[in-house]
Amino acid sequence: MNRLSIRPALVAAGVLAAAIAATTNADPRPVTVHEWGTFTSIAGKNGRAVPWQPLGGPADLPGFVRRSNDVGKGLLTATVRMETPVLYFYSAQEASVDVSVGFRQGLITEYFPRAIVSPGSLRFGGPFASGAAHTIAWRDVRIQPRALPEFPVEPTPNHYYAARETDASPVQVGRDLERFLFYRGVGSFELPLKAVVGDDGQVGVTNTGSEAIPAVMLFENRRGRISWRLHRGLNGQVRLARPTAGGDVASMRRELERVLVEEGLFEKEAIAMVETWSDSWFEEGTRLFYVLPRRAVDSVLPLEIRPAAADIVRVFVGRLELVTAASLTDLGEALRTNDRAKLTRFGRFLRPFADRFLEAPLASADRARFETILEAVYSNPSEGRAP
Repeated sequence: MNRLSIRPALVAAGVLAAAIAATTNADPRPVTVHEWGTFTSIAGKNGRAVPWQPLGGPADLPGFVRRSNDVGKGLLTATVRMETPVLYFYSAQEASVDVSVGFRQGLITEYFPRAIVSPGSLRFGGPFASGAAHTIAWRDVRIQPRALPEFPVEPTPNHYYAARETDASPVQVGRDLERFLFYRGVGSFELPLKAVVGDDGQVGVTNTGSEAIPAVMLFENRRGRISWRLHRGLNGQVRLARPTAGGDVASMRRELERVLVEEGLFEKEAIAMVETWSDSWFEEGTRLFYVLPRRAVDSVLPLEIRPAAADIVRVFVGRLELVTAASLTDLGEALRTNDRAKLTRFGRFLRPFADRFLEAPLASADRARFETILEAVYSNPSEGRAP
């Protein structure tokens, strides 16, 4: 064979080797990722989220969940509590991925399994630092569809465990084994919805974003009487009349689960999400639940998975607490009678609700007494707020 014939043969061999290498390096095991989470906030007079201390109150997570060293519990003021996003992985075969989530205008506070959390900046006792940002990363997440679900558990019941009731593959990071990747955080950023409670009890709801909000649900629990109203496809503004009492939690749960499945979650995932928050979403009070557009989620929580997943579904529910005339009446009555049990039922929302009540004209002696009562509720762990 002469030199002229050797060169084409070498070129062909090189092309073939490159093709084989590309095929070998490409991950032949497609991975599907599903995620759900909640953004919790409190509506001010203008309908937008107001600052509060979302980390106050007793811990509501198992002891094995890790906390960020960058967070001073109870001292941080923010407008949004990012609650319990969980990332599920589905794969027919074992696979390994790297996962990272950025939190723009926010800070990661808790997570599991073990992860790398970038340092951020905080302003304790004051407004959230607008430029603060965290990133959480899990390296070498091993997706193990055939692994036995021997996940960590503690004797005390906890709503954290409800998220495990799905068909997702177990994942392992280092020695930590779990059904999902879990993280939480706090932040101050604009949500695509605002709501104003009118004097007539109707709620004016405005979509402030550029994309339709798939579903909005107005919920009320007034002394155990349940009512709710669902509005689909919010563009612009709508006025929601106060829902008529006569509903029940079971029917509302089914409706919420149906909405979540329509947005892309598997049925077991939707049930797990609603069950996780069943002790909080349906408590006494008035609130809006709404599904955030996918682009709004991605803009706040950019997600990166390598190798790339075959499909990613992200469904986040906004929870917006509404301050109504009825809630302020109840709060005022509890303060005047020093009813600590009733005050603690306001949970972690007591302070912002109290701030609204204290805006009204009050005698200086009454104001001082109410502040003393509120401080006692906050400082006594036995009368602590709900998580």
